[in-house]
Amino acid sequence: MTITTTAAAPPTEADLAVPPAPVPFSELLRTRTRSGHGTSSRASFMSDLMRGTCSRDDLVRLLAQYWHVYGALEQAAVIAAAHPVAGAFVTDRLTRLPSLEADLGHLVGPAWRDHLAAVPATVEYVDRLQKAAGSSSPTAFVAHHYTRYLGDLSGGQHIGRALRLRYGLPDEATSFFTFDAIADPTAFKDEYRARLDSLPWGEADQEAVVTEVLHAYDLNARLLAELDAERGLGPSPDPGAAVRPVAVAGAAS
Repeated sequence: MTITTTAAAPPTEADLAVPPAPVPFSELLRTRTRSGHGTSSRASFMSDLMRGTCSRDDLVRLLAQYWHVYGALEQAAVIAAAHPVAGAFVTDRLTRLPSLEADLGHLVGPAWRDHLAAVPATVEYVDRLQKAAGSSSPTAFVAHHYTRYLGDLSGGQHIGRALRLRYGLPDEATSFFTFDAIADPTAFKDEYRARLDSLPWGEADQEAVVTEVLHAYDLNARLLAELDAERGLGPSPDPGAAVRPVAVAGAAS
């Protein structure tokens, strides 16, 4: 039996004139920043924490850094809420600072505020967030908001379960990693990405968001590396940049 095949018709001039569908901004953002995200997810501090080889004090040190970071981010959100573009991302359902304070209270006790010394990367992170809040452009705020909260929603539940299993912690000591106000994290993330895709931004603004997200990943990776250095598992930080308190998040408490 002879089988005849028909060659595919070459594209017509009309076909070639149809431009490819544009890549959604949320997909472009995820693709362009994927390598940067890996720097923090592979950090030895988080790997050890998840394996249960850190101490409870190490967890307290991490939550203390996040107290400063989220204090600054959520102060920035108060300002951004009035912006016609950035305000679309602001919601109380994502607020983390009260959970951080509750977790620190369970882990340390009433004197938890005495355990809030910030490593140098945290100080720089807070400064960056304050500048994002003071900027007339919302791109930096959206970049940091996206980096922190979508990361929390993606990995927080898993981290919280690991901490409860490895360290015998109650739910009340790991509330930062859960979002009781968001019943369906996947649906929420889909809605968030759709909001990113609807932003009225051109290529320059999109590029600014990508750049700032990569910077946020770098700051978070350095924060974790400096916590590792405190444990004697990494290069010692600059002696001139000792850990110190940051009076930033108190107003948001």
